[in-house]
Amino acid sequence: MYWVPGFASSRSLVIDLGRNQSLSFGLCGSDECHSFYGYIVAVPLQDLGGIMSGLVSDSWWRKTLYITGGALLAAAAYLLHELLSIRKEQELDSKDAIILHQFSRPKNGVPSLSPFCLKMETYLRMVDLPYQNYFDGSLSAQGKMPWIEYNYEQVCGTEFIFDFLEEKLGASLNKSLSAQEQAVARVITTMVEEHLYWTIAYCQWVDNVHETQSMLDLPGPLSDLLKWIMCNLTSGIVKREMYCHGIGCFTKEEVYTLMEKDMRTLATLLGDKKYIMGSKLSSVDATVFSHLAQAMWTLPGTRPEQLIKGELINLAMYCERIRRKFWPEWFVDLEDFCYDSDNDTTSGTPNCLLDLGLFSRTDTLEESELSSPSHADTHSQDTQHSGHSLSDSDIEVDVEMLNSDVEQEVKG
Repeated sequence: MYWVPGFASSRSLVIDLGRNQSLSFGLCGSDECHSFYGYIVAVPLQDLGGIMSGLVSDSWWRKTLYITGGALLAAAAYLLHELLSIRKEQELDSKDAIILHQFSRPKNGVPSLSPFCLKMETYLRMVDLPYQNYFDGSLSAQGKMPWIEYNYEQVCGTEFIFDFLEEKLGASLNKSLSAQEQAVARVITTMVEEHLYWTIAYCQWVDNVHETQSMLDLPGPLSDLLKWIMCNLTSGIVKREMYCHGIGCFTKEEVYTLMEKDMRTLATLLGDKKYIMGSKLSSVDATVFSHLAQAMWTLPGTRPEQLIKGELINLAMYCERIRRKFWPEWFVDLEDFCYDSDNDTTSGTPNCLLDLGLFSRTDTLEESELSSPSHADTHSQDTQHSGHSLSDSDIEVDVEMLNSDVEQEVKG
């Protein structure tokens, strides 16, 4: 009797190479993800003896065919092992500690390609709560990302996490908002996460999937192949879920039209204010920033980037303001702040914002807040399981030097 490897699963679309090993695919930041798991088993083949005995009498081309098929099977098994092999989860002690589970860092300097992961981590920095990143790729019990652990309790879904942190730790950014302002913030959050999100996801994972693929950071000798597989699978999932949502029934131009309307609405709501709801931060700022950051820093040359760095420059200044205040280790080249279009070369209006220190017509960044090392002390170092940590970055931003360089550039 001969045996061959096979795959066993308790449900459809489930793959794994052993216990505590899984592969997760996120929808460019969606709270919902898909995991593949199962077990490799041995399957007996009763009739294999006749086939093997026939090798002696078969012609040379059949022998070559059998050998080639065996080699391809071995190569496929190795590829499957490389694709699905992930480090075994380590035990975490979440007693009096916030453990943030999220996708690994991309290699373009942006904290996350997932707007929901970026939203959650930015919020933790806004409320100044210490936390520890965990890039293990494991999903919550509900199959979502990101999620947190605190005192051995698991919470998923960014809105539920906000409520949990307020209940357990008293952390909230909305205490100064009136009931009407909280209602407006809720409406803005719903528009961004349930409508604008899908248009950015389309641009990120469907229309510009090759650019997104180049930003992924996966280790191993087959990293390029794995990135290609992950991006194409995610692209198919995004298309299917957009269709189920309803926005996927429209053409490409119609999807981008909806995206532009949402971004123009946000620009109008922001106006000359420092933050969305006024002069003080609120939770809606974490939401809006995390989604606009994808358009500003992960989609080079696309229509969202052209819009946010061109006509809707107040949104770009808003994103840059929050990035400098809460992500000092996130390095951004000043030349990338504006969008240079060949069609605008004849225009008398400069494309770049000359004075990056003036983010809006209202007072913005406080120098004391920018130079304060409080975030470096309170935010825990990331636990690296896949991808590098921004907290371990060798690049540090000295705001005073940055401002002086800009002033010299303007005077010159």
